[in-house]
Amino acid sequence: MRHRPLLTAAAVAAALLAGCATVPGGSAFDSAAASRPLSDVTPATPEEARAHVHVELGMAYFEVGRYDVALDEARIALQDSPNYAPAFHLLGLAYMLVDELAAARDNFERALRIAPGDPDFNNSYGWFLCLQGKESEGLERLAMAARNPYYRYPGRPLTNAGLCELRRKDDAGAELQFQRALQVDPQNGLALFHLADIAYRGGRLEQARTHLIRLHQQQGPTAASAWLGLRTERRLGNRDAEASYASQLGSRFGNSSEYQLMIQGQYE
Repeated sequence: MRHRPLLTAAAVAAALLAGCATVPGGSAFDSAAASRPLSDVTPATPEEARAHVHVELGMAYFEVGRYDVALDEARIALQDSPNYAPAFHLLGLAYMLVDELAAARDNFERALRIAPGDPDFNNSYGWFLCLQGKESEGLERLAMAARNPYYRYPGRPLTNAGLCELRRKDDAGAELQFQRALQVDPQNGLALFHLADIAYRGGRLEQARTHLIRLHQQQGPTAASAWLGLRTERRLGNRDAEASYASQLGSRFGNSSEYQLMIQGQYE
């Protein structure tokens, strides 16, 4: 049995917001000229300035899981400025996380009709398409976002592209995307974890171990990364390291599904 980490709502949000090399290759969407993210652009009118404040507040609530308040703030922003694209983008994000998918799609597309080259919008919509089983179209959107020379966070769409490749069971494609994400963002814990997981499933245990050591030097272990570390060290025959991970799972993540798998002996 293969153990792949599931993407919870919090993980989906983290993928969208996770944090510059140019990414090669063309896209069907290149006709939409690359533009600066509207989040970086000074509002042009007092109405847009008020809308901007509400979107910023809504994003703060979105990041802590208060999707209801995020929706309210986006709607207030549109009362101030009815064509303010970042408000439609925020609506798309929040509707996606509350599983109102038709509304999410509609609002992402409205944002992109106003600003087709915005990398934040293309990143979010690309990931949305991947989640809806439209991986090829989603990957094109993500590539477009990553190539945008004005985007300060190319690691976001590259990481999402790796997750999208995993959804269509292309480990080689996913590994390439996660490696690119690490090139532009060496602190990218999500990319490191998935590189370790891919290496583990491919039997490259020393490589998996190296990725996990680097990950845990940068940030504390999660239940998923400790469980992957335990199984890696177990297969390598490093009993002391295995016992250390087992102790961490028991003391820090005793309520996790990974801990239950450990005590049941379901290592694979």
